[in-house]
Amino acid sequence: MEQAGSLGARVSIGSAAPDIRTASVRVPAQARAADVERERGVASDESRSASGARGEHTHSEPPLPHPRVETARPVETARPVVQRASVRGQILDALRTALVAGELAPGQVYSAPVLGERFGVSATPVREAMQQLALEGAVEVVPNRGFRVVRRGTRELAELAEIRALLEVPVVLRLARTVPAARWAELRPLAEAAARAASAGCRATYAECDRAFHHAILALAGNDQLVQIADDLHRRAQWPLVGGPVPRGRADLMADAAEHLALLDALTAQDLPAVQSLVREHFAAS
Repeated sequence: MEQAGSLGARVSIGSAAPDIRTASVRVPAQARAADVERERGVASDESRSASGARGEHTHSEPPLPHPRVETARPVETARPVVQRASVRGQILDALRTALVAGELAPGQVYSAPVLGERFGVSATPVREAMQQLALEGAVEVVPNRGFRVVRRGTRELAELAEIRALLEVPVVLRLARTVPAARWAELRPLAEAAARAASAGCRATYAECDRAFHHAILALAGNDQLVQIADDLHRRAQWPLVGGPVPRGRADLMADAAEHLALLDALTAQDLPAVQSLVREHFAAS
């Protein structure tokens, strides 16, 4: 079963025009990095050439369009105030969304200075976010160049699906016997949000909704370590493949979202055979 956060502005990394069929990277509009650094009394990363920042060379990267702010709100309210401490986390969320949307291509090297320029921030929070993605296995460090998006194949995806099934299926079956119907009803808005994202054909938004739904189910078990491990596996299963099948389209997402709603119905009715069948089929189709 595969959230784009409601950050203030939407910035597209990899596409020249917004399209509801492709996900946008969302980061809030904010002050230029040079202004932020001048206020702190230190030199801005943007005050140096991109090729000289931390030894990262940028001449071989594909050209990326400068971000455009898209908003339906009046212009005077389109720039929310963002605390400096939250920038790294927002950039991390944006990069994760870009990975799921396929806007960061497997095998391609991206430097922190260039991505920072596109986001309108210094290279530092981008570099920190990329280092976190390296710890998660999404990218690998390329000395003096930046970060390469890891190439993954269908075998790894199948292995992740198998591990997730081994962890989640027994837990969901146990919860089906013990959790009252009223608690399952509380999860329906999450399943419905996933269905709306699927209907819009937005893979990145659907991926976030899907993770939120699975997270909420497993959280009922009261095992924080289980939830953390399962969430990490789920996120990794959503990264793009090399030489794999064509990314799932609107019809596939809608079928996946329908399984969420059917699973909730079975859990509410405590129909254990139906629950077992649905969760196993769901992971088999992942």
